[in-house]
Amino acid sequence: MGFLSRIGVALDSDLLARFDRFITKQGYTNRSEAFRDLIRDRLVAVAIEDPRAPVVGTVTLIYDHHSRLLPEKLMNLQHDHHDLIICATHAHLDHDTCLEVIILKGEAKRVQRLADTLIGTKGVQHGRLVMSSPTSYLSKTA
Repeated sequence: MGFLSRIGVALDSDLLARFDRFITKQGYTNRSEAFRDLIRDRLVAVAIEDPRAPVVGTVTLIYDHHSRLLPEKLMNLQHDHHDLIICATHAHLDHDTCLEVIILKGEAKRVQRLADTLIGTKGVQHGRLVMSSPTSYLSKTA
């Protein structure tokens, strides 16, 4: 981290009041950290738009493990893309329902494609991909 720089920001008073309520609910103790998080979040969003960008991500899947051949299909997809998968964790939510979280690392377009395939597999009830950029994004994006 470099030296801290002070800046001034002019905001509509109603917007600032809404922002203050928001950051209080989020647990921030000051506006500066909330602004830093918003800026970092936007920089990450821009960084992962590049299909070739290095990303990390999680795919969360919820499915009925009794769905015909679904666990095997998901496992085979993971084995077919072992170069993108760091690890996977599996939890039994109840007698029928499983939660699986798969941690991925690789090129954005490949991570997105694999996530889409996993989530779109017949029998998956719900899925979500969350992608981020490694911390080096700050020095690589303009």
